[in-house]
Amino acid sequence: MATKQGMCRNCGSLVMFDDRDELCECVFCNCVFPSKEAAELLANPDGHEFKNEKFEKQEGSKHYYSNPVMPDVVEKAVQRDKVSKPLSDSTKLKANEFEISPNDVKAPKKLVIGMAAGSVALVAIILAIAIPLFITRKSLTDSITADINTIFDTPASDSAESYRQFNIYGLSCQYIKVGTSEDITDDEAKALYSNYTKLRAEKRGNDSGDVEMSIYTPDTIFLVTKDGLTKDVQQAVEIIEPTETSK
Repeated sequence: MATKQGMCRNCGSLVMFDDRDELCECVFCNCVFPSKEAAELLANPDGHEFKNEKFEKQEGSKHYYSNPVMPDVVEKAVQRDKVSKPLSDSTKLKANEFEISPNDVKAPKKLVIGMAAGSVALVAIILAIAIPLFITRKSLTDSITADINTIFDTPASDSAESYRQFNIYGLSCQYIKVGTSEDITDDEAKALYSNYTKLRAEKRGNDSGDVEMSIYTPDTIFLVTKDGLTKDVQQAVEIIEPTETSK
């Protein structure tokens, strides 16, 4: 038994038939005709007119080969089976051979441990420096604040409209802002600065001379440093509102 090929005399499609069958059938147009004619037409189709008529499917018999010849069918099936099976760890391939995975750039264990230890040491050094400075600054601020009223030559008035406020800041309490509802002269501003520098020097144990004091009054803003006094009358406003706690 051998499978042969031919051409449909009606539509020109390829037909497959057994060489033992006298008739063949086109699976596309259902045309049934002699197998010999199909083979001859495939060999020499020139001059043949394909009518492309419609034929009804014949029941009970078939005149075509239902399994077309496919070379290497078994071999291809084996190859598909190999591809469909999961690859072992030794044969797995990356989706992209040039793609770098996290495993390719994994840092050595000693390097990771060293970096972690270095980070911990750096944080410890920062804390060792920052904590004592914070404690020292807070202690100095509290000590100066406890005696801050001594920098004023006169006590605050008992009037409800009279008040004084202050804000001390800076690593060595070198900056201070003072607010008062009372007008003061240039000499009083200088005296206030001098009194604060003395109080600070007493609490610190030394006088660095780098103090900067801003004094806010209803009419004037004073800025006093070791280099002298400046003031701004045009911008002076009631910057600090009176409160019960600032009397």
